Amino acid sequence: MPADHGGVTGWAGLRWTGGVWFDGMGVAGRERPVVLATGGDHIRPQPGIALSHERLDPEDLVFMDGIRITAPVRSVWFEMRYAHNPRVAATILSMAAYSDLVSVDELEAFAALHRGWTGAPRCREAVALAEENVWSPKELQVAHVWQLDAELPRLLCNAPLFDLQDRFIATPDLFDVEAGLAIDYNGEHHAGLRTRLRDAGRDDLFRRHHIETLTVLGPHLSDTPSLVRRMHEARGRARFEAESARSWTAVPPAWWIQTHTVALRRALSPADQARALGYRRAA
Repeated sequence: MPADHGGVTGWAGLRWTGGVWFDGMGVAGRERPVVLATGGDHIRPQPGIALSHERLDPEDLVFMDGIRITAPVRSVWFEMRYAHNPRVAATILSMAAYSDLVSVDELEAFAALHRGWTGAPRCREAVALAEENVWSPKELQVAHVWQLDAELPRLLCNAPLFDLQDRFIATPDLFDVEAGLAIDYNGEHHAGLRTRLRDAGRDDLFRRHHIETLTVLGPHLSDTPSLVRRMHEARGRARFEAESARSWTAVPPAWWIQTHTVALRRALSPADQARALGYRRAA
């Protein structure tokens, strides 16, 4: 990097600042280069390094481990603008939000100040598709198929459900409140016996409260028309109970620590963060 300017940006900048879902792996498992934002300075190209000569405000740089890195909002904005499509861009923002690096509002405000840049329209379109409480990229992919391909109402993401005595039932990955339909994406880590037993127990709890379920597996995401059909069929089986007739609620009781936004998670005490955010894991 130049002696007095420039910094690591994009996925590597996000990983450096704690973004667990940014591992530098691209399509088909190919390693992606580290991108250096040079601010117009010319650096000799090197293997594994890509250069961005776009304008760079020194205020967008932070120091970490003695290395200059673009601030998370700038790194996310860079990745989103060069994403393949708005869904991928929304996933980038959502996974940065997962690690509480950037909120949707923060990204939207930053993008509004840089409207004329390459990829800015894609970035603005993606903001509306982002979520601050999805726990994996695949969950968001399922939510996008539901909303954009199946043309169904937007889902709640990782909303905890409770019975009418304020007892916790379970937290489905995605939830259709109107229909009473819980959707879970089960990746390879659900293949173990212990996890399958836990999943079966959750399904029993949902059935006890007349909540319909839909499980999505990895191969389902490669056949969008079939998945859309399964989604409509599952919603057709749901009971659509009136709120007064339900034995469950998606409104947390007073004792529950709410964590569904970046702002709420950032405001937690260290003790509450350790207790309430234990679900987080590295990608």
